[in-house]
Amino acid sequence: MFDLSSKLLRQSILTTIIALSMTTVATAQNAVPATGLGQAWPNASDVSTNPHYHVYRFERDGIVYIQINDLQGNVHAAIATTAGVTFALPIGADAQNVAVTTGISPTDLTQAVYRDDSLTVTAVPQSDGSVGIMAMALCGDPRHCSGGGIVSQQPLSF
Repeated sequence: MFDLSSKLLRQSILTTIIALSMTTVATAQNAVPATGLGQAWPNASDVSTNPHYHVYRFERDGIVYIQINDLQGNVHAAIATTAGVTFALPIGADAQNVAVTTGISPTDLTQAVYRDDSLTVTAVPQSDGSVGIMAMALCGDPRHCSGGGIVSQQPLSF
């Protein structure tokens, strides 16, 4: 009798441990990474909508970070957005070439490298070899697109 209950207890414990470890693995795989920003090959999923770029999305403390890399892993720029505020970060070879604007829809989806419900990021190669990055915070109603929450560097001509 003692051996049977001991065996059942061990099997129950083993089953519980396996179930918990599988849940932990599934949760870790679905989580958006909070570290790796600025790295050439961060441990994050490539969310690019353009085959010529790698785009990585990070989240931490309610802030979403979007990093744009080329196919060789060179970091070109990064953008952060939270609670209606979007701004360029001083990261990457083209950090000085980032423009942040607001609008109803992006002007050139063919150059889009990232898109979600509130942000579209485009990357346009320039004649000097640099890449112009435009982050457009999207809004559905033009009356509410004041740009009050948008912080921008000098505008680029695309």
